[in-house]
Amino acid sequence: MIRVLIADDHPVVRRGLRQILEDEQDMTVGAEAAGPEEARAQLNGDCCDVVVLDLSMPGVHGVDLLQKLHEERPELPILVLSIHPEEQYALRCLKAGARGYIHKQSAGEELVGAIRCVVSKRRYLSDALAESLLREAAPERRAPHEGLSTREYQVLMRLAGGRTVTEIAHEMGLSVKTVSTYRARMLEKLGVASNAEATRYALEHQLLDT
Repeated sequence: MIRVLIADDHPVVRRGLRQILEDEQDMTVGAEAAGPEEARAQLNGDCCDVVVLDLSMPGVHGVDLLQKLHEERPELPILVLSIHPEEQYALRCLKAGARGYIHKQSAGEELVGAIRCVVSKRRYLSDALAESLLREAAPERRAPHEGLSTREYQVLMRLAGGRTVTEIAHEMGLSVKTVSTYRARMLEKLGVASNAEATRYALEHQLLDT
């Protein structure tokens, strides 16, 4: 029996996902979580074999939560479920530790197969995501932010959210000097010269919608 942890802050979504899984004889909902801390607490027990994770739960950037869960339980497959386009976020989620990525509109058709795929230690790639991977293999077609490391991307998101370098250092558990280094690399890769320009870049590329 495949035990699934559903982590999503919307009760209606959790109920819908539960109904999909209850139709499968080899799957059951082992636990539910309505927020980031509840999700992390559930993982302290032996409640699941796979996590279905909403990328947009309040209180934390989705990729940050994904990375934390993966660091705490690296052997546990995580399937990201999101309203955001695959071409914008799927590759970054895979790099942060996700085993697969599904758009919420496709959950009814793809969820069960994707869960079986990631539980069998394979990555789940939709056709759209496979095309994104091919695009990533052609550097000349990549957007500048796709070349950022995970840390550089996290710094960009926090700067665009109005935080100072000192606040970012505290949140990420890093020194101010280290965060400043990530900031400098990020600005250079994006081809911008200031926090304001970096924020404008993030807004123009819709990177703050997570």
